[in-house]
Amino acid sequence: MSKKNHDSDVAFIQALAELLQENDLTELEVMREYGEDDSLNVRVSRQKEVVTMAAPIAAPVAAAPAPVAAAAPAAAPAVAATDDPASHPGAVTSPMVGTVYMQAEPGAPTFVSVGSSISEGDTIMIVEAMKTMNHIPAPKSGTVKRILVEDGATVEYGAPLVIIE
Repeated sequence: MSKKNHDSDVAFIQALAELLQENDLTELEVMREYGEDDSLNVRVSRQKEVVTMAAPIAAPVAAAPAPVAAAAPAAAPAVAATDDPASHPGAVTSPMVGTVYMQAEPGAPTFVSVGSSISEGDTIMIVEAMKTMNHIPAPKSGTVKRILVEDGATVEYGAPLVIIE
């Protein structure tokens, strides 16, 4: 690669990073071909802050006195702030942007459910990206404590999918 190509490649990558920022994208991948045996593959990505808020389920249903009900929503954000699933040591994160499928095909049993025991390497779900079904393996053996995504949901790169302990 010549010095001229190197300088233009650096400018090209900087322009991609600016495009990523200006359009609030999380990932951008480009292939630039110079000739038959000369090309540049660039992937620029950034981690967006994922904010997960747990909705208080018991507060609307419970028939509690007014002072107790007013205190419950104030406590919920404090719990959600300390219970960040992405920072959990057993969190399995998405290796790509795509659509989550919890079973191999419609009507089939789900790969995992809360409380199920899994072994390292077992498929916990599928993430479809660009018409390719990518099986997501369990990184370790354990028990599924939480499933953080729904079937058919879109996920970002690095988004927590499940928690295994």
